[in-house]
Amino acid sequence: MNSKEKVFLDESLKKVYNPTDFREIGHQLVDMLADHLEHVQTDSDSPVIRFKDPEEELSYWKDDMSSETNMMDFYKKILDRSIHVHHPGYMGHQVAVPSVISSLYGLMTDVLSNGTGVYEMGMASNALERIVTEFVAKKIGYDTNASGFLTSGGTLANLTALLAARRAKAPNLVWEEGHQEKLAVLVSEEAHYCIDRAARILGFGKEGIIKVPTNESFQIDVSVLQEHLDQAKQNGLVVIALVGCASSTSTGSYDDLNALANFAEEHNLWFHVDGAHGGGVVFSEKYKHLATGIEKADSVVIDFHKMLLTPSLNTALLFKQSEDSYKTFEQRAQYLWDSQQSREWYNSGKRTFECTKLMMSLKVYAILRMYGEDIFEKNIDRLYDLGRVFAQILKNRAGFELLLMPEANIVNFRYVNLPNKDVNAYNSKIREALLKSGKFYIVQTMIGDQRYLRISIMNPLSTENDFEALLDEIENIAQTF
Repeated sequence: MNSKEKVFLDESLKKVYNPTDFREIGHQLVDMLADHLEHVQTDSDSPVIRFKDPEEELSYWKDDMSSETNMMDFYKKILDRSIHVHHPGYMGHQVAVPSVISSLYGLMTDVLSNGTGVYEMGMASNALERIVTEFVAKKIGYDTNASGFLTSGGTLANLTALLAARRAKAPNLVWEEGHQEKLAVLVSEEAHYCIDRAARILGFGKEGIIKVPTNESFQIDVSVLQEHLDQAKQNGLVVIALVGCASSTSTGSYDDLNALANFAEEHNLWFHVDGAHGGGVVFSEKYKHLATGIEKADSVVIDFHKMLLTPSLNTALLFKQSEDSYKTFEQRAQYLWDSQQSREWYNSGKRTFECTKLMMSLKVYAILRMYGEDIFEKNIDRLYDLGRVFAQILKNRAGFELLLMPEANIVNFRYVNLPNKDVNAYNSKIREALLKSGKFYIVQTMIGDQRYLRISIMNPLSTENDFEALLDEIENIAQTF
């Protein structure tokens, strides 16, 4: 190309950024989503899911690529072929029913697309992130030495926390010199699989994941901690951390965090609390006793996109000592910042895996600003109260078996009025039939060698009538076998 040759802007590229198109399509889309919210909340015949076979779904969208229909038709297809978490019959995975205000801020963050790893790329979002994390740290019970940041999900947050544990407790500088010892962590056998995954990513291997049995309430058995720690040492392992659940994923059980904190302190272990699901009780006067001792943890993970009304993914990772969060990723990136040693809260890339990080803080801040600080408490109290309501309905209803009275909004149960039938197999069939009916969405889990149906009550608009209707539907399905 010579110096006189002109570079022309293709008209199709100009159209990509056309404000008129954005306004027109955006107005239509907001109207469509508002109608959707109203429909799934008020129409009892509206399905929570229209389940399709995976290959059928893939084929459908391959055909759509050559479709000549307009974009509003495409958006309608997405709505029809997606699960509806705002539906009161959504009782499946631990995903928040997002507030509308945070969803609107999602539109804003996508338009702005400010990566927040470095300050100048995300001035507002970095400042709001500090406000949000300081708010959470105070609720945990940390003092002003604490610090934290937001990151993309509990899995990444737990991995980052264990990296900090390794940096703080490993005898050698693993970040610079590599592994010199066989490192290990103590975890509950009920801990989320991401803890196991994080330990493997860190190079601890299967042997370095010491799974401690649980008691009859599915809490880590504190009485056998010493035995497992001693055995690990005899096996040549250097145990660096102890992980507590607040709460466990399968049953919603809270470990005795106070006892775990004392054990960790006695043995110079990093104490980490995976509160991805249930750590939000720190906002509730009624239920915060479940997490007594969380303020003693070296690090805590809490997902805003579970109990706290925020769209996925949005997770807070807090450190009792701010310094620990900076030591984890000490490395040079001269095009981002001048010094790797300086502690700058406004350059979050110094403390996270992520550099071009989403503007997560806006969604959380918007909820707090719109509805006040007590909105999280109201949501948690409602969902946990509903867990107890559903459990009591189960106890009073013949043909059903409740695993245990729930501490959280997670309830495990199964239908047992199945004479001469394999209870495990038929509960799986019940779940499959529910899924295909689209009336309710629940999941299942294995507790020991027994299969249970499992609900996570995530929608504060779900009611006792919805629970009764779910159990009615299960009975109706069972009668067809």
